[in-house]
Amino acid sequence: MKLKDLVKGLNVLEVEGDMDVEIKDIAYDSRKAKAGSLFVCIEGFKVDGHKFIPQAIENGTRAFLVQKDVDVPDDATVVRVKDTRYALASVADIFFGHPSSKFNLVGITGTKGKTTTTYMIKSILEAFGQKVGLVGTIANMIGHEVLPTDRTTPESYDLQELFSEMVQKNVNSVVMEVSSHALELHRVSCCEYEIGVFTNLSRDHLDFHKTFENYLNAKIKLFGMCKKGLINIDNEFGPKVVDSARCEVYTMGIDNKADLRAVDIVHHPDSVDFTVVSPWFTGDVRVNIPGKFSVYNALAAIGTCALMGVPFEYIKKGLEKVTVPGRAEVLDIKKDYTVMIDYAHSPDSLENILTTVKAYAPGRVVCVFGCGGDRDKTKRPIMGRISGQLADFTIITSDNPRTEDPDAIIRDIEEGIKQTGGLYTTITDRREAIKYALMNAKPKDIILLAGKGHETYIILKDKTIHFDEREVVRDILKELDSGNN
Repeated sequence: MKLKDLVKGLNVLEVEGDMDVEIKDIAYDSRKAKAGSLFVCIEGFKVDGHKFIPQAIENGTRAFLVQKDVDVPDDATVVRVKDTRYALASVADIFFGHPSSKFNLVGITGTKGKTTTTYMIKSILEAFGQKVGLVGTIANMIGHEVLPTDRTTPESYDLQELFSEMVQKNVNSVVMEVSSHALELHRVSCCEYEIGVFTNLSRDHLDFHKTFENYLNAKIKLFGMCKKGLINIDNEFGPKVVDSARCEVYTMGIDNKADLRAVDIVHHPDSVDFTVVSPWFTGDVRVNIPGKFSVYNALAAIGTCALMGVPFEYIKKGLEKVTVPGRAEVLDIKKDYTVMIDYAHSPDSLENILTTVKAYAPGRVVCVFGCGGDRDKTKRPIMGRISGQLADFTIITSDNPRTEDPDAIIRDIEEGIKQTGGLYTTITDRREAIKYALMNAKPKDIILLAGKGHETYIILKDKTIHFDEREVVRDILKELDSGNN
């Protein structure tokens, strides 16, 4: 494809060189740039791609998309634009032939519930007979083929490449998590969304967005990119999203004012039943994930699939079958106490899971959790306070400390839990913290391992180590059982 065709639609500020040059691929990492590549220079937060132009030139690249003045050989072509992040999304979309226009694309945004909702929608659409692609935190999937992922929403080029592969493998619909980072950094620009979903909004990611208003405004961008929007009106920010949306809007909630409502809700220790009332149908459903938050996630999935024309019988069937790794996941340990893994890593999500577990716990609720390093520090004492108030015993430990001192993070959490008078201890090593919880478990206790969920690693200052809590629990129990024999 010729460079002049790739940059159509961009506000080009300046051109140097031959626009008829043939482009064989696109790279935003200079190590992957080669002869025939268009190297898009992204100005990152830590690394500026413009500084790696010499490496790309050495590799044979002679076409560059930039947002700064640069020096290149006389035989190179340079196209300068205002924002290369958006430009990368645009040229990638064109290069791969606008793949998101060739299937039904659904985007889920919100602080909590994105992952679970995408899995619910995928399960329903598969029950309906569709082949479904999924893009999200746990994994990317094409039907039942699982592809690894390292971020909630891929970079725009990688996303469009993935979409292209999904088209080639005859996917009917794609459901994806859309993070606030992705919206702000143009990772999903040029995507053609049929439906956008707003699950909720609470404090998170302020290390990146700086203010809550910025965080909210990033989420709202999705509803200027989709044809139809489904918005949780019960969330305090839902009305603002509705007012700001530039698409056809439907609302959901546990409220008479919503278009899609859950009524007659019955909670069970391992599931929740309710009746859904909608413009399309009324019927009873069961979700095998407990808690009020599961009702909202299910409403989002039900509304999305109804807007896609899925009959109620398939919605009901899909919801009954869905499972989500690391979300209220009960481990099969064959003990007289329960171990549950959940991804809760924000104040609201920790409060939700603890409230749900507390309502049905026949014994104590023991909460093992920590907070990630290099992230919003203000939520640490808040989460300490929540665990101190709701759990019977808390073990504060490490999560992904990254470049921070784990003990310093723990001290931040302690500030909150001390205000409650709740019982707690601190054990920095996460494996030892889990071992302590298992060694001291009493019959009918529920031990909640919060924060890691589906993750199978811990990010340290200088490396990332393997850490799957399912494996850790099994290994510790094997040690304890052999020690008792």
